[in-house]
Amino acid sequence: MTPLLETINSPADLRRLPRSQLKAVADQLRAYVIDSVSKTGGHLSSNLGTVELTVALHYVFNTPDDRLVWDVGHQTYPHKILTGRRERMSTLRQFGGLSGFPRRDESEYDTFGTAHSSTSISAALGMALAAQQKGENRHAVAIIGDGAMSAGMAFEALNNAGVHDHCKLLVVLNDNDMSISPPVGALNRYLAQLMSGRFYASARNVGKQVLSVAPPLLELAKRLELHAKGMVLPATLFENFGFNYIGPIDGHDLESLVPTLENIKHLMSTNGGPQFLHVVTKKGQGYKLAEADPIAYHGPGKFDPAMGLQKSSAHAKQTFTQVFGRWLCDMAEQDRRLVGITPAMREGSGMVEFHQRFPERYHDVGIAEQHAVTFAAGMACEGLKPVVAIYSTFLQRGYDQLIHDVALQNLPVVFALDRAGLVGADGATHAGAYDIPYLRCIPNMSVACPADENECRKLLTSAFEQNHPVAVRYPRGAGAGVEPEAGLQSLPFGKGEIRREGTGIAILAFGTLLYPALQAAEKLGATVVNMRWAKPLDTELLLRVAAGHEALVTVEEGAIMGGAGSAVSEALQAAGVVKPLLQLGLKDEFIEHGDPAKLLALQGLDAPGIEASIRARFGEHARPALKIVG
Repeated sequence: MTPLLETINSPADLRRLPRSQLKAVADQLRAYVIDSVSKTGGHLSSNLGTVELTVALHYVFNTPDDRLVWDVGHQTYPHKILTGRRERMSTLRQFGGLSGFPRRDESEYDTFGTAHSSTSISAALGMALAAQQKGENRHAVAIIGDGAMSAGMAFEALNNAGVHDHCKLLVVLNDNDMSISPPVGALNRYLAQLMSGRFYASARNVGKQVLSVAPPLLELAKRLELHAKGMVLPATLFENFGFNYIGPIDGHDLESLVPTLENIKHLMSTNGGPQFLHVVTKKGQGYKLAEADPIAYHGPGKFDPAMGLQKSSAHAKQTFTQVFGRWLCDMAEQDRRLVGITPAMREGSGMVEFHQRFPERYHDVGIAEQHAVTFAAGMACEGLKPVVAIYSTFLQRGYDQLIHDVALQNLPVVFALDRAGLVGADGATHAGAYDIPYLRCIPNMSVACPADENECRKLLTSAFEQNHPVAVRYPRGAGAGVEPEAGLQSLPFGKGEIRREGTGIAILAFGTLLYPALQAAEKLGATVVNMRWAKPLDTELLLRVAAGHEALVTVEEGAIMGGAGSAVSEALQAAGVVKPLLQLGLKDEFIEHGDPAKLLALQGLDAPGIEASIRARFGEHARPALKIVG
């Protein structure tokens, strides 16, 4: 029961409550989050950790006039509930429902879309300086998780912000000692060092409160503080960037959070310059099962809150991620040159077993995709064979490094691109829609598109055998259920195969859409070609098929513009072959969150959609032999 929460339809309602009721609001808000996510699935641990912080921020700051920028956006469910979207939480991450991340077109309280990490400080600084230029008295607050602080972009923003002495910017570091995977890197050690000085921070804050009534003594206290700080802690990294550092404080203690934020707001309003608040939270706070295993409860599906997550007893098909993880371990056993690299996605990319079995050859570089790519290039220069496990959407962040540091030098780096194509509930920000267009235009790069789990394992081996960069793209979840063969057999580089002989029309399938293409072909009497490679294209097979058919159709779960279908068109033109060509793929639009099968159907990429598109283009008489009209 959440009677108090039900009276809050906007932060203005929250701000009308006495401070004594905020703990009850937080307790009911936490219960509502657990209940909501248990029914829809979604991100849980991260949101449970930000309940009190969300309440305090909306209580102290005049949102939406004051801007809150959440980073990463998967910690914003409490924010959504307090900002008028409580009743819509039952639609979370469903087609037509609430996004799992902040979206500017969803609410005026979502001031910036943040589904890729480490963008909040840059965006909030831009907002703060824009307000200053326009003469508007507003504050900008960036709430950034400690995992997101490992990205270079966050430090680029800190570097820029520190020289703006009068901007009304607050950076809140939500330090929960976690990103999605366990924390890594020197920054995590540094934060732990700050935590060890918590007693100093407490004494410092108490001293300031006592001495604030006596200005001459306060100046003396500041001098003594600098001296004491040198003895207890080194000058903090964030103060050296030009921020006023406060903390660490307990991010679940509203009695600390609210007055601290009020004091910071006062500092910001009196030209105190950029502020940095370090709060310590616990991922999964208030739900014992999530506290005990925050990784498992990071993004659960539907579950019973009383029972927690249950392991399915049914035999499930292997996911492509699992296929990759097992291949990685098997190949590492055979070839000691193999090293595995991930930008903070050990679990998501299927590298847990590899980390356990080959710890000296496993490298989690934190949320730092640019570094991950160039780090791999450096290893490849020394004769190692790096495999970078990275989501398709996240490789976009390392594109310059991919071109200049890997491809230009023609280094043998394998990119295992998980989440290629549509990703369902995570929506447009996480969809791997663009990898074929942005990869195939790079010299020396090759792109493999396995149709099923068995092909995925074999094409990973084919990629590893090459002496140049190769990407293997595969979707989220399971595919057709083709059991991967044991061993490390490869498939011929750059070669496809004919999977069904037909007449009239030939469907050229790239990736897992081979299987709906085969279903459509049964109705159309068409030939189906499993192309396997978007680059290099099997032009010999393409031209042979083109010569024997009246029309061609390409099918891919990726952007049509510049994709594999475009590669086919270019190859035909280069060979002087004029042939009717229909290109099917993802349209030139951002595709929203929802059930993956429904989204594919809406794009016309399920079997009935493929059949319908072919009939619409080439006529109902497409079966069994095609006669081109016009």
